[in-house]
Amino acid sequence: MVMANSSINLVLHQGSMLPHELPVVALLGPSCFHSFSSTWAISNGAIHVSPQRLNCSASWCYCFSFRKCRCKWKRLVRSCSTSEFVIASDKNYGNKQVINLTPRLYDYVLKNVREPEILRQLRQETASMRGSQMQVSPDQAQLLAMLVQILGAERCIEVGVYTGYSSLAIALVLPESGHLVACERDGKSLDVAKKYYQLAGVSHKVDVKLGLAMDSLESLILNGEAGSYDFAFIDAEKRMNEKYFELLLQLVRVGGLIVIDNVLWHGKVADPLVYDPKTISIRNFNQKLMEDERVNISMVPIGDGMTICRKG
Repeated sequence: MVMANSSINLVLHQGSMLPHELPVVALLGPSCFHSFSSTWAISNGAIHVSPQRLNCSASWCYCFSFRKCRCKWKRLVRSCSTSEFVIASDKNYGNKQVINLTPRLYDYVLKNVREPEILRQLRQETASMRGSQMQVSPDQAQLLAMLVQILGAERCIEVGVYTGYSSLAIALVLPESGHLVACERDGKSLDVAKKYYQLAGVSHKVDVKLGLAMDSLESLILNGEAGSYDFAFIDAEKRMNEKYFELLLQLVRVGGLIVIDNVLWHGKVADPLVYDPKTISIRNFNQKLMEDERVNISMVPIGDGMTICRKG
């Protein structure tokens, strides 16, 4: 089998074949869900299939043909060391190829995350809890911690703590004099977070605010703390993103960062047929950020999508 960026060539080596003798090809494997009902290109005894119709995590396939009473099987081993590419449909973006993150490739990414043991323990405990999908992924937490370190941040805010995985990742890299305001309305999940702050020895860095985040942020502003924070992370009620952002924009200093999670919303934001209230809210917020000249932005396709905003 020959691999190419533009197509996957299943070379049959059966000599010339008439159209009615063309082989039937079936994909077998744990992650193969596409059939070959897509566009076929036939050339020199080979079938060329667009990779967009295939799942690149497929590990093997069989190619077989029926010619009268004879059935010839041939196993074709597919290399999964490379992933299919995504190219922007608009030619004005050029032909830059962007890799498609398959399950196998994402496993590789996670194996290259430096996850502290205390974070691993928290992640595993959270996995058995209700709403565990709300927890950021290890690679996201590593990025947040890196941004805090690059920024040299000392004062941070997190809106939406859940069990504390991302806030703990941030607190671990803050200096001893660092300060993190952690806003969460669910007391049960916050108890888990506080337990791990204690176990990690960072409780003195974290100011836990139990209650509505809007109230906590407005209180900080009224307390004269506007412009005194270096970094903020929003991972809470999505329909409140814009309100959280406006308050945090007051609290974060010029040159500081505000990071928003779930901006790709499971891919729903790009699907014109999806228009539930949360998706519409996230779409609208993403568009407003795009047009907001008060900040420089970068939308990063990590986890469920994160937008990094730098206050200008």
